[in-house]
Amino acid sequence: MSGPGAGDEEAALLGLASAAPDAALAYGPHPDQVIDLYGPQNDGPVVLLLHGGFWRAAYDRTHLSPLAAELARHGFPVALAEYRRAGAGGGWPRTYEDVTAAVAAVERPVVAVGHSAGGHLALLLAGRRGPDAPRRIVAVAPVADLARAHELGLSGGAVAEFLGAGAGWADRLSAADPVRRLPGTVPVTLLHGTADADVPIELSRRYVRAAEAAGGPAPVLREQPGTGHYAPVTPGTDAFRVLLATLRST
Repeated sequence: MSGPGAGDEEAALLGLASAAPDAALAYGPHPDQVIDLYGPQNDGPVVLLLHGGFWRAAYDRTHLSPLAAELARHGFPVALAEYRRAGAGGGWPRTYEDVTAAVAAVERPVVAVGHSAGGHLALLLAGRRGPDAPRRIVAVAPVADLARAHELGLSGGAVAEFLGAGAGWADRLSAADPVRRLPGTVPVTLLHGTADADVPIELSRRYVRAAEAAGGPAPVLREQPGTGHYAPVTPGTDAFRVLLATLRST
């Protein structure tokens, strides 16, 4: 997952011991269609946590389990969702279909929090309406502009791998790109480090500019100077405390 200069932050996150959930909820027959539950399962909104890894099967939800447990320790009910990924039955649109199924399976209002590729998936939820619309989106270092991410060749062509090559590329890109599926009434906050070498902050800035140009609700971008890709989802860091404060303001 890492890019140049991200090694220390990545090592700090991946070096944490995984945290076992309090319970698990299957939302489909595939082994990856599962949600790990942490913390108090009361009647309030649930933090639906979506992990990154450029949508690839090599990266699963385990690396965000310490974050899920820490948020639960601070009193948030957390649902850490797994989903089918490229190389193991996923890719567009199946990956996103799993995310929408996970939202429905929780059967409670959700605040969708996604990191990296998970941030991309969370942003796609921002246009939803009705009972399955999230209360709020918090996208952390999101792949917020797929077309630009593809131009930059992020993670060795991860966008093309996720969308699939061949006929229909333009249609798939249009359907899956957050800058073409801008927020409806769901409030959106983006947290992005200025030193992110994996997903450049340029992508979040482009998303915000696109939303402003469209004249719709303006997403809030909170830039974090000197912060890379992994610190915001690593418990104990200053960047994590920004995420925590953002969730407490929901």
